[in-house]
Amino acid sequence: MSHTATVSELDRELPFYQPVGNECALFEQAYRQHLPLLLKGPTGCGKTRFVTHMAEKLGRPLFTVSCHDDLTAADLTGRYLLQGGETRWVDGPLTRAVREGGICYLDEVVEARKDVTVVLHPLTDDRRLLPLERTGELLEAPDDFMLVVSYNPGYQHILKSLKPSTRQRFVAMSFDFPPPDVECGIVARESGLSHQRCAALVNLAARLRELKGQDLEEGVSTRLLVYCATLIQAGMPILEATRATLVEPLTDDLDVQEGLMEAINATFG
Repeated sequence: MSHTATVSELDRELPFYQPVGNECALFEQAYRQHLPLLLKGPTGCGKTRFVTHMAEKLGRPLFTVSCHDDLTAADLTGRYLLQGGETRWVDGPLTRAVREGGICYLDEVVEARKDVTVVLHPLTDDRRLLPLERTGELLEAPDDFMLVVSYNPGYQHILKSLKPSTRQRFVAMSFDFPPPDVECGIVARESGLSHQRCAALVNLAARLRELKGQDLEEGVSTRLLVYCATLIQAGMPILEATRATLVEPLTDDLDVQEGLMEAINATFG
């Protein structure tokens, strides 16, 4: 088999991601130059799929951590655990990524506790070090290690934002929902629904996204559009599918739900 055929075969096996700009090239350059990367953008716009795609493309193991209020530095680095009557050190995902030369992706990093940021600082400058105080180790990140973090700047409370001193440790790029024609192609590919029917969903999503910051905290994500199209393709009536994916996940307010259903009925009724 020729080299070209092998590359083509590998490309088909990559997790699907449709580029909308130079994000793939920027990610690859950041990886090659040992630079940490910050992704900014709304929920469900493709950040996680993008990182998964690039990790597979670069052939590196991916360690994904969904950050939350109770996530501590020890959850990332590791801790001593009792195993088989003995106390043994168990690496956390960040430590494993450093040891194995992988990509560590911290999703919604601002949700984690403040001590997490402190642990990341030595890894985000030219030292590329991970101190493990409990074991006395000082790990030097290999060339194929990469740190990627993400957050949604439009959603986070002002008390949950990255400090400028932390943001400036990263190469950063902004994500948003794809242009309508691109988003339509993504939804059609992921769900199997026809482009024509997906186009109507994408147009509806654009209208609902205009309500962000007014009646809705978040707009309709591309992920939810895929869910909706998948249910429709499986035979669920459109109004039932849209209620389950484009209304109920977005709000608990009955008046807002009614308003969303009116917009949906105007499109599909």
